[in-house]
Amino acid sequence: LTLRNFSAAVWLLLCVQCLHGSALPAMSSYEFTAYRMQQYNLAQQKHGCRGAIVVAEARSADEPSLTRRCVIMKVQDFTVEKYFEAVRQNAAAVLILLPQNISGVPHETIKAFMVSENEALQKETLTPVYVVPEDEQLLYMYEEVRQAAASRTSSMFVRVLRSMVTATAFQILVSNNSPIKAITDNTITTLEGVLAGTGEDAPTIVITAYYDSYGLAPWLSYGADSNGSGVTILLELARLFQKLYSTSATRPQYNLMFSLTGGGKYNFLGTKRWIEENLDHAESSLLHDSVAFVLCLDTLAKGDELYIHVSRPQKPDTPMHTFIEQLEEVVSSRFPWVKVELVHKKINLVESTVAWEHERYSLRRIQAFTLSHVEDPKSELRGSVLDTMSQVDFRKLKRNGIIIAEALARYMYNLSDKGSPRDIQVFKGQLDFQDSHMSSLMSFLTSVPRSAQLLDKEPGQILLVNSLEHEFKHHLQQVHRHTFRQDKRDPEITFFDQMNQPVVMYRVKPAAFDLFLGGCITAYLGIVYYSIQNFRHLYARLKAAVKTKHQ
Repeated sequence: LTLRNFSAAVWLLLCVQCLHGSALPAMSSYEFTAYRMQQYNLAQQKHGCRGAIVVAEARSADEPSLTRRCVIMKVQDFTVEKYFEAVRQNAAAVLILLPQNISGVPHETIKAFMVSENEALQKETLTPVYVVPEDEQLLYMYEEVRQAAASRTSSMFVRVLRSMVTATAFQILVSNNSPIKAITDNTITTLEGVLAGTGEDAPTIVITAYYDSYGLAPWLSYGADSNGSGVTILLELARLFQKLYSTSATRPQYNLMFSLTGGGKYNFLGTKRWIEENLDHAESSLLHDSVAFVLCLDTLAKGDELYIHVSRPQKPDTPMHTFIEQLEEVVSSRFPWVKVELVHKKINLVESTVAWEHERYSLRRIQAFTLSHVEDPKSELRGSVLDTMSQVDFRKLKRNGIIIAEALARYMYNLSDKGSPRDIQVFKGQLDFQDSHMSSLMSFLTSVPRSAQLLDKEPGQILLVNSLEHEFKHHLQQVHRHTFRQDKRDPEITFFDQMNQPVVMYRVKPAAFDLFLGGCITAYLGIVYYSIQNFRHLYARLKAAVKTKHQ
């Protein structure tokens, strides 16, 4: 019996040392920056997540119990069902891992994520939701929690053993305990510039696009297609038409006004305030005079569809109706595979928000319409953290720019009687759309996130707006910068701080492991104590065993 106890003690010592050596240090940690989900109030409606503090153990979305756990999801895991299930179970937080290379993610996965992202942004939640770009440490943690979730489907004995001996837990901690504060001093900047036509009472065509972006997390919203594409085409149109307006021989009898507006993702507040300033406060403005129509550019970097969104049916022989006919003629002649469709949506005066930018002009009885490859104004394509440069089709972006430019030229120069769009092409040679220039513009626009709450606060975003103003001054005249401040007592939109947070991930063993290890050490010390107390009997038995063996 003593020999057996001695052998057991030796085996137990080796086992305990092996387990202790393989255990991760209890305080080993990894710090990273995570970006919180949108939080804002617009038109007395609350959007996004209201929480920021996280102290919870990481768990996979496949776990049956998520209460008071930080749910870790990759892009392919983030579905409407899993997200709302985590919220329903009162999960402590949701942490979404964003791939570094989005171009490698399948199109179906991207679309499914965008749909879920759009659904999540429609509702308010108290659960903190964070997004963080993937890295090696976070992917290791993700695989560990997934394996832990898979092991829970095995037998009870295996689950208990793994939990006590081999499992590694990850504690997620957002240590900033300061309360979330409202930000009401945001400013919205709108830029305008003009190319003056011949004649004193020349009608005006307004070309406009909003330049801010939107997505699940403001710090990760780069808005390549929505609406970097609209801004890129607008700036390229300004560059090309400036050449036509530079000489009296080719200057048309129309004023071209270009406008880049802020706050487009938040009820087009920049457009609203700019129109009010021009119509209600300014003594002299081109919007006071004869406006032929307003062309709004929105989400134009994909697809073989061009939807013309209007608020009311157009009467024949109006400038807007004539331009749309010219646009359809250009498409049918040069790009017959592109589908052009007129989408009529009445403005619901009961609603406090508008769907498209042109509705802001229509409310003031100015003829306006929006061009977009998106049919539904609530489409997930109009606001996503996955809307990056990798999702832009530059051939289709250039094609859409050519369609708009040729239609404008045919309308302003009355080229319908001169020949078909295939025979008469204005924008070619030195007037051609430059691939390198459009690519540079898009790269510049997506170099920093353009969420409205960052544009007047962060140095990189302020530099971007200043650079857009410089681009206007390079090609246009009468460039003005309008900065609109909110009424702090009754702001139209309220943002909140703590949108990026330092997060610490601790790699620890579960409490069950400490109990198991403590039990093993206690048993080992008990066996050693028993062996010491009975050493004389142990020695006698060993001596007798050796003597018997020799005999």
